[in-house]
Amino acid sequence: MPSEAFSSPPHPTNLRIKKILDPEHPLCRDDVIWMLGYIKKKVADEDPSLMGLSQPRLMQNFLYFAEAAMALIQRRAYCEQEADRLRLWLKQAAHGLIPES
Repeated sequence: MPSEAFSSPPHPTNLRIKKILDPEHPLCRDDVIWMLGYIKKKVADEDPSLMGLSQPRLMQNFLYFAEAAMALIQRRAYCEQEADRLRLWLKQAAHGLIPES
């Protein structure tokens, strides 16, 4: 029997992250807030996956987190190009916390 038959379903958190980062998904303010909250909690909990990142990479994560947060503060709606940029910032801010795809 293939081992895939026994694999567990994806965790709801991972499904939400995948959905938020999907270019086909219309990005909304709640998605950005949720993703920033997720990253903040992982940092506050000193997630072990972050401990292996270099200091320069952690600084990049922070930079992208700040860019996404500032974009959230400054805008109410996003055009497609801005949504793509915001998705990139969220993905980079979560570097080390989410599986690379």
